[in-house]
Amino acid sequence: MFRPFSLNIGGSLRVYHRPQVMGIVNITPDSFYSKSRTMCDDAIKRRVEDVVRDGADFLDIGAYSSRPGASDVSEEEELERLRIGLNAIRSVNADIPVSVDTFRSRVAYVAVKEFGANIINDISGGDLDRDMFSVVAALNVPYILMHMRGNPQTMQRYTDYENIMADMLLDMSRKLRELHLMGVSDVIVDPGFGFSKTLEQNYEIMRHLDLFSTELNAPVLVGVSRKSMITKTLCISPDEALNGTTVLNTIALMGGAAFLRVHDVKEAVQAVKLYELSSK
Repeated sequence: MFRPFSLNIGGSLRVYHRPQVMGIVNITPDSFYSKSRTMCDDAIKRRVEDVVRDGADFLDIGAYSSRPGASDVSEEEELERLRIGLNAIRSVNADIPVSVDTFRSRVAYVAVKEFGANIINDISGGDLDRDMFSVVAALNVPYILMHMRGNPQTMQRYTDYENIMADMLLDMSRKLRELHLMGVSDVIVDPGFGFSKTLEQNYEIMRHLDLFSTELNAPVLVGVSRKSMITKTLCISPDEALNGTTVLNTIALMGGAAFLRVHDVKEAVQAVKLYELSSK
């Protein structure tokens, strides 16, 4: 069941009474879903115009592909891609909240202070850069804490858990406590579907999704859009995975998801609307 939550966005406290849709803007040449890749200024602007028109509440911009086995990207290249991408976004829409998908603290700092990002979305939950938590605290911005083991190149080697739900909740609760002690109050938790999890583990997490909001007392972000937990299960390509994505997004909403991070904004917005009408 969805629970209202609040976030400090650019110094303004905003209260959210319905699940939010976060549109993905990839500034990468190698994201797993080819249609999400936008590298030049015009392509980025068209993508932003499309997702805003389709009803996105938030944008999430990434310049480092986190698909399994993705190539490494230098910090300088990541920053340059984000500079182009965030400038393009703000030229189209100056007000929509934007999260920046990065595990590097310096990239996070520059993206917020110089490029206009509002939220830090860290796939590593602080594990790949121990300065990340202190930077988030200094920036006083919301933080998306995702669960992952290893890094994008190695994560699928680390799928052995004694009890996946208990292990994840313990790890994330410890990090939440550390963040709260540092003064970070706005934390969104992301189970990290597909990151250091097997196919079966992804579905176990989905079955128990409500535990993340109730046990961690935080809004939950779900990102399953066109991922392998759909394509491998149904023996289809990412291009064919919209229907499966919508099904899992709907199940996630029933499990209390506060955010849906998606490639296909219009369909996610429709899912939220129908979920709201059916849950009154």
